[in-house]
Amino acid sequence: MSSIYFNGPNSELQVGINNGAITAQLHVPPERPETPPHPLSTVPFRRDPDFVDRGTLLDQIREKCSAPASRIALVGLGGVGKSQLAIEYCYQVRENFPNTWVFWVHTSNAARFEQGFREIADRVKIPGRKDPKADVFQLVRDWLSDERKGKWILVLDNVDDDEFLNKAAPGDSVSTTGKALIDYIPQSPNGFLIITSRSAAVASRIVEPSDIIAIGPMHKTDARLLFQKKLDVQQNLAGDEVEELVAALEYMPLAIVQAASYIRYRLPRFSVSQYLKLFQKSDRRKLSLLDNEGGHLRRDREAHNSIMITWQITFDHMRQTRPSAADLLSLMSFFDRQGIPEALLRHRRDKGARRADPPGNDLTGLSDEESTSSYDDQFEKDVVTLGDYSLISITDEDVFEMHRLVQLATRKWLEAHGQFERWRERFIIILGESFLTGGFGYWERSQALFSHVRMAVRHRPDTERSLQDWAALMYKAVAYAAIKGNWAEAVKMAEKTERAAAKLLGQEHPITLQCTQMIGLVCIVKGELHKAELCFAQVMNIRKRVLGCQHPDTLKTMAHLASAYSSQARFKEAEELGLQVMKAHKSAPGPGHPEILHCIGRLTIIYLAQNRLREAEELGVQVMDGLKRVLGPYHPDTLLGMHNLANIYWHQDRWREAEGLILQVIGTYKKVLGPTHPNTFLSMSLLAKIYADQGRLREAEELEEKAIGGLERELGPEHPSTLMCTASLAATFREQGRWEESQKLQEKVLIASDTPLGPQNPHTLASMHDLAITLKKLNREAEARDLSTNCTQLSTRVLGSDDPITMSFGGVLARWQTETRN
Repeated sequence: MSSIYFNGPNSELQVGINNGAITAQLHVPPERPETPPHPLSTVPFRRDPDFVDRGTLLDQIREKCSAPASRIALVGLGGVGKSQLAIEYCYQVRENFPNTWVFWVHTSNAARFEQGFREIADRVKIPGRKDPKADVFQLVRDWLSDERKGKWILVLDNVDDDEFLNKAAPGDSVSTTGKALIDYIPQSPNGFLIITSRSAAVASRIVEPSDIIAIGPMHKTDARLLFQKKLDVQQNLAGDEVEELVAALEYMPLAIVQAASYIRYRLPRFSVSQYLKLFQKSDRRKLSLLDNEGGHLRRDREAHNSIMITWQITFDHMRQTRPSAADLLSLMSFFDRQGIPEALLRHRRDKGARRADPPGNDLTGLSDEESTSSYDDQFEKDVVTLGDYSLISITDEDVFEMHRLVQLATRKWLEAHGQFERWRERFIIILGESFLTGGFGYWERSQALFSHVRMAVRHRPDTERSLQDWAALMYKAVAYAAIKGNWAEAVKMAEKTERAAAKLLGQEHPITLQCTQMIGLVCIVKGELHKAELCFAQVMNIRKRVLGCQHPDTLKTMAHLASAYSSQARFKEAEELGLQVMKAHKSAPGPGHPEILHCIGRLTIIYLAQNRLREAEELGVQVMDGLKRVLGPYHPDTLLGMHNLANIYWHQDRWREAEGLILQVIGTYKKVLGPTHPNTFLSMSLLAKIYADQGRLREAEELEEKAIGGLERELGPEHPSTLMCTASLAATFREQGRWEESQKLQEKVLIASDTPLGPQNPHTLASMHDLAITLKKLNREAEARDLSTNCTQLSTRVLGSDDPITMSFGGVLARWQTETRN
C-alpha cells in the first residue's frame, strides 16, 4: 500500500510507504446516564370504552395471575375476543396497580417479536441497548429477571405458530448457547406472562394445560350489549331483531362489531332488520357482509377486521402444516353443523367415497392392518388439530360440531382454491352410501343423518355424474320424508330435484323422469291422488315411447299408476293395469323375480280392499313363499309380504294363523330394522286387532298404546299410520263400552285426518262412520244421523253407490232413519 487518504476533518493526514499493519481503534463515546422511567405500559391500543365484561373471564385471568411467575394462555377461535380481554386486563392492572410494568409484544413472527423486545429496551432505557453488538434479547431478559425493577406483565399476542420461538435468536446459535427465543422470557417471581393463541397445542408448549383459559363465543346477553354499544344509537332497538342477529352471527365478537359498523355507517337509510334480512338471504350475501373490514381499531395491523379473512388465514396455515386436517375440515364444512358423526368422516377412506379423490392420496404399500392403524392415527391427530384451533368441538364420544360461520368461511376458502366441487362431490357420495341403506338399525341411523341430507339439498352439483349421485340421494331423502309425514318437505325436495335435472339433462332424461315419479309417490302418501295419477301417467307415456312397453322402468311406473287407481277405489282399472304389469314381468325375468312378486303383492292389496279374500290369500301365500326363496326370510320386503298375509288371515277370522305369523314378523322386524322402526309398530297394531277380535281387550289396549306412542315419536301424531292405530284403540274402547273415551279419540282422528288426507279419503270416511256409531250409542242421535248422512254422500261421490263400503254406510243410515220415524 503506497498511500491512504482519510477523508473527513483531517484530510491532510497521509501515510507513505508502510510495510506493517495499521490498526485503527474506534472509540464510541460513552452513553450518557439516563433517568430510569417510572413503570409504564406499551399496550399499543386505546382502551375500549365499549368493552363488555364477559362473565368470569377477567376474574379467571386475575386469579391465575395472582401466583408468582404465573404463565397463562387465552386460547380460542380467531375473532372471539382474546386480545380484547388481554387489553382490558392490562388497563385494569395499570389502573389498580400503577407501579406494575405492562409490556405488549406482537408474536406473529420472529421479526415482530424482536421489534417488541427492542421497544421494551428503549422504553425502560436499558443501558447498553444502543451498542450495535448488544444482545437485546439478553438485556431484556436480565432486566425482567431483576426483582428490583418491580412487578411486570408481559403479553405475547397472536402466538399461533411457535416454531420460530424454538429457534436461535438472530446472530445466535442454539448449538453453541442453547438459547432459543422462548428462553429469553424468564420465569421471574415478580413477572407474569399472558399469551393469546388460536392453537391449544401451541399454548400447551408454553404454559401448563391447567393454565389455559378457553375463550368461546359471547353469552347472548353480552353479545346484545356489545352490538348496542358499537351501533351507538340512542333509539330503542327491537329486542327480537337484535337477538336474532347476534344469534345468526353465532355470538362472535368480531362479527358483531363488523355488523354494527356496517349498519352505523349507513344510518339512517339502513336498519338492523334490513341487515338481518340481507344476511339471511343466502350464503353469498352472508359472505359479502362478513367480508366487510370496518369497525375495529383494537386489532394488530397484521390482523384483519373481517372474520372471514381471519379464519381463512388459519386455514392456510393448517393446509401448510397438516394438510390432512385441512381435508377433514373441508369435508365437515358441508355437513349440518351439529351432530356430525365420526363414522361418516372415517367413511372418506372407503372405496366408494374415494372416487372423488385425486390419485395418490391413500395409504398404499401397507397391509390392511397397517393401513387401518395408520389411518386411525392420522384421523385422531387431525381431530386434535382441529380442536386445538377451536374449529370443531366434540359433543359426544363420536359426534362433532362446527360453528356455522366457520363452515361458511371454509367453503369460501375451498372455492378460492378450486377445491369446492371435489369436497361437495365427496360429501354427496358418502351420504348416498350411508343413508337409508337397510340392515339392522338403519331407521335410527337414517334419523340421525337426515339433518345432513337436508344440507345436501342445498348443494346441487353442476355436472351430470355428480347430479346422478345427488338425485339418487334425493330419491331416498324424499322417501324418508314422506314416510315421516313431512310431505311439504318431501314435495319441495322432489320438485327441486326435478327442476335441476330437467334444466341440466332435459325433460325426458331418466333422472328427470325418476324425479317426476318421486313426486307422484309422495302425492300418494299425502293423499293427493289425482296429482299422483298425472305424474305417473306422464312418466309412463314417455317411457313407453322412449323405452318401450316391456322395459322394467316402464312397468314399474305402470305399477305405481295402478296403486294410484287403487287408492282412489278405482279397483277395476287398478286390477287391469296390475295384471298387465304382472304378465309383462312373467315373460321377461321369470316367475321368481322380485319385481313380479312385488306386482303380485300390489294385486293382493287391491283384492283385499275389495274384500276378495280367497283370491287375496292365494296371491299372498305366493308372494310370501317367493320372497323368502328369492330375498331370504329376513329381508324387509319378505317381512312386509308376511305382514300382508297375516292381515288377510285376520280379515278371514283365522286368528291363530294370523297371530302366529305376525308374532314372527314383529320379532324379525326388531332384529332387522330395530324396535323403533314404524313397521315394527304397525305390525304390533295388527296384532292388537287380532287380540281384540279374540276378546283379549286388555292385551290389545296395551299393544295399541305402545304402537301409538312409538308412531307419534317416529312419524308424528298426524301421520296416517298413527291415526289408523289411534282409530283401532278407539274401537277397542268401544268394545269395552268406554264410549266417551272412544269418542274423544275418534274426534281427534277425524280432525287430524282432514288436513293430510282430506274429507274424501276412504280412511277419513271410515273415521266419520265410526264416530257416528259412537255418537248414536251416547244418545246424541241427531249428530249421529247428520254425520252418517254426510259420510254416505261423500262415499257415494268417491267410491260409487254400488261400492260395498258405500252400501254398508247407507244401510246403517237407513236403519237409523227408520228408527226415528217409528
